[in-house]
Amino acid sequence: MKIVFIGTVLFSYKSLEKLINLKAEIVGVITQKTSSFNSDFYDLTPLCTQHNIPINYTQDINADDTLLWIKDKQPDIIFCFGWSSLIKKSLLELPSMGIVGFHPAKLPQNRGRHPLIWAIVLGLTESASTFFFMDEGADSGDILSQETFAILKNDTAHSLYEKMTQIALKQIETFLVKLQNNSYQRVPQNHQEANYWRKRGFRDGIIDFRMSKKAIYNLVRALSKPYIGASLIYKKEIIHIWKVEEITLSDNTIESGKVLDIQDNMLYIKCYDGIIKIIEHNFTTLPKIGEYL
Repeated sequence: MKIVFIGTVLFSYKSLEKLINLKAEIVGVITQKTSSFNSDFYDLTPLCTQHNIPINYTQDINADDTLLWIKDKQPDIIFCFGWSSLIKKSLLELPSMGIVGFHPAKLPQNRGRHPLIWAIVLGLTESASTFFFMDEGADSGDILSQETFAILKNDTAHSLYEKMTQIALKQIETFLVKLQNNSYQRVPQNHQEANYWRKRGFRDGIIDFRMSKKAIYNLVRALSKPYIGASLIYKKEIIHIWKVEEITLSDNTIESGKVLDIQDNMLYIKCYDGIIKIIEHNFTTLPKIGEYL
């Protein structure tokens, strides 16, 4: 079974490495040399060079020259694990077995953008690692493999990304054999149960201390590394916040945003229903006790 692999992020690298270790027949890789869009961008070049896999760099997966390159490889199937743009019909119809995509959500729920980030921001306690056959929609094709996983209160973007990756690699090991011997199943999605998450913008990552302590805590852990970090504005400077702690406060007479204390470079800020302790940040000049953020 000849495979063309498409991807450009850390998960792509891990998946490609897994396929190589499983002796899958990778006849070509489509990727990018750099990316200003993906915060978890990862260069696949060294891995391809090491294993003598032909590589093609493109910014447009649907471009004519990219399609010709893929067609020349005569793939039976394409794996697209970590690519941000929609794939058009001309490419979808090229391999006889179709294109398998990946989405870290419990499809048909939570289709769309930034699934791990939104799951943590919204305080979800469960998500899933889902491989599916791509169609012209967004994350709407038949499911090939799906495994749920828990989202713990102390999970961050990094820990959840790692958890998702390890589960997905085990799925690849299982469904690769089924694809090779034609024993796989396609499970149609129930589109009536579907919802779509939108693209996250800069404003979505700004901390407003009128928010609850839980909402701020979830926002910070959702945008922690490898993502850009939650932020606040102090003296016209963008301050990135990487780690916080929730603290209960019974006194509700203190206005939100007030700096209550500073100890060992950590700040205690009043929020709507308690205190947020800012543990990791990039303040160059600390605010003073009594100031408002």
